[in-house]
Amino acid sequence: QVQLAESGGGLVQAGGSLRLSCTASGRTFSPYAVAWFRQAPGKEREFTAVISWGGGHTYYTDSVKGRFTISKDNAKNTVFLEMSSLESDDTAIYYCAAALRPLPTVVPAGGYEYWGQGTQVAVSP
Repeated sequence: QVQLAESGGGLVQAGGSLRLSCTASGRTFSPYAVAWFRQAPGKEREFTAVISWGGGHTYYTDSVKGRFTISKDNAKNTVFLEMSSLESDDTAIYYCAAALRPLPTVVPAGGYEYWGQGTQVAVSP
């Protein structure tokens, strides 16, 4: 079993930055990919960014390209999401998710077997 724990959320002014962390514990952690999703109030959970565990390949949803950077530290079983130039539309609960098996497509949430509890990010105008 794998447990994922997010941290780093908080309240920030528009234009500011935050760094989220997702640390895995439990069984040996060697996923296919780790992603960040977010869910804003009254909206569905949406894909934000993903990184492959082996090659470090990344992919972002269009709305965060150029502002968010996903990275990883394999030795620490941790994935990061550096968020800059934050906007009020970035306000959401941010979840990390891990896929242990290869994914035909990285966007759908259903492809990920393990999820964290989420960390709240609030961006004030």
